Amino acid sequence: MDAPDQVTPYERFGGHEFFTALVRDFYAGVAEDPVLRPMYPDEDLGPAQERLRMFLEQYWGGPTTYSDLRGHPRLRMRHSPYPIGADAHDRWLQHMRVAVQARGMDPQDETELWGYLTSAAFAMINTPLA
Repeated sequence: MDAPDQVTPYERFGGHEFFTALVRDFYAGVAEDPVLRPMYPDEDLGPAQERLRMFLEQYWGGPTTYSDLRGHPRLRMRHSPYPIGADAHDRWLQHMRVAVQARGMDPQDETELWGYLTSAAFAMINTPLA
């Protein structure tokens, strides 16, 4: 556990409410995206939204609910059934950028979060970048 004087990014960013709003706004864009929406087989985006929220909360120092329920994240493996190329990558970041900017974060916190998101999005590419 963190020392009392150390605040996790999860807490700095705004905790559960921050991640709930971030992921909600992100999936509002995904729901209307003709490239990304087919990658979510559930009729309702709710389960995907919950998984992403739990994952991000855990990654940034919040509750370990994601791993408690789903085990190791294994992000590349979990995304492997879906062809993710440059267009999907760019669209994912576009929707996430809107969601992040809507949060009005401290600039240093936003830079930290955005750095991770861009790196993670790149790591999910699994088709040639022709």
